[in-house]
This record gives sequence, C-alpha cells and structure tokens, in this order.
Amino acid sequence: MSNPPDQTLQPLLKVAFPPGERLGRGKIELLEHIRETGSISAAGRRMDMSYRRAWLLVDAINTMFAKPSVESQRGGKQGGGAQLTEFGEELIRRFRHMEVILQSALADDLDWLNEHQSKISALDPTDPVQPS
Repeated sequence: MSNPPDQTLQPLLKVAFPPGERLGRGKIELLEHIRETGSISAAGRRMDMSYRRAWLLVDAINTMFAKPSVESQRGGKQGGGAQLTEFGEELIRRFRHMEVILQSALADDLDWLNEHQSKISALDPTDPVQPS
C-alpha cells in the first residue's frame, strides 16, 4: 500500500543538550520568523504563542551556546526589534542541513515503514470520522 505524498513519514531532528535543553524544529522555526519579521513578538504570533513564551525560547537558545543567536533592542524612541546574529544564521543553516542528511540517511527505511504502515495509522488524526 502506498500513502499519498502528504502522509509520508518524516524523521524529526531534536538535539539534546545537557542539562535538559533541546534544539528542534520549533526553535529553529522561531529563529526563521525572527529573521523575517525583525521581532520576537511578531515571530511568536506567527507561531500562535505569547511574547513571553517566544522570549523564553529565545533566551533558552541564547544560553545553549557560547554565542547568542538573537540580539534584541528594547522599545523606545527607535522602537524595539530583534535580529539574528551571524551565529544564529549559521545555526539555522546547519540545523536544516542536518535535517536533509537525516532524511537522506533514513530514506530507504522510511520508504519501508511507509509501505508497511496500516491504513489506520495513515489516517488524518484531526478527522472526527474514523472507521471502526
């Protein structure tokens, strides 16, 4: 059985940092939104999260590494804002590259899993009508 392209299995990369911090696609997506919007709050809104939650995630990212990924400026006469540092840009690039490598390395095994996936596991979990 072959699944439609939008239901193929995808590996998810998550890197664990001691003592319990993790870097995954959510934090990387937040960085990408900050790059696009120039704002932590606007980036958070794009991801349906509060400014506080977005700020805490940025703080977590900045403390994971020796160099900051985001530099922010408080509001005032010039207004607030945030921008990625060179390190933040490189972090996004390398993380996305690791995702490509992961997908490529697991392609054959993911194809095999897709071929053997049951019809039920391939269903849309948001669909309220499920076969019994």
